[in-house]
Amino acid sequence: MKTPKRCATHAREHIRRVKADAHDRYAQRTYGLAPGEYQEIYDAQGGKCAICRRATGKTKRLAVDHDHRLEGRESVRGLLCGPDNQMIGYAHDDPEFFERAAAYLRNPPAQRLTSPPDQA
Repeated sequence: MKTPKRCATHAREHIRRVKADAHDRYAQRTYGLAPGEYQEIYDAQGGKCAICRRATGKTKRLAVDHDHRLEGRESVRGLLCGPDNQMIGYAHDDPEFFERAAAYLRNPPAQRLTSPPDQA
C-alpha cells in the first residue's frame, strides 16, 4: 500500500511527530520514564539545559542525565546538553570537583602570585 502524498509542511510535521514518538519510547525503555515525562521535565526546566541554561535541545535533544548507581526513573536527575552531560561524567558525579572549579574561577592562583602587594 502506498503512503498518501502530503504537502511539504505536513510531511515535515509527520516526520517530527514520528521522531518525537520514537524518542519518547526510547526514554521510557532506557530510563523508565512515563510516556510524555521527558517533555514534562523539559518544560519544567524552561526548555533549556539545567546547567548552562543556553542549549535548548532544538537542534539536538537534551540528554537525560542520570545517576549510574541507581536504576529506572529514580536515577533521572534532569536534562543536559551534550557538553554539560560529559562534564558531569568527567567529574565522576563529584560535587567537590565543581566547588574546586568555582573557587579556581573566583580566585585564580596565577593572579594571586602576580598581583602587586597591598600598600598601607
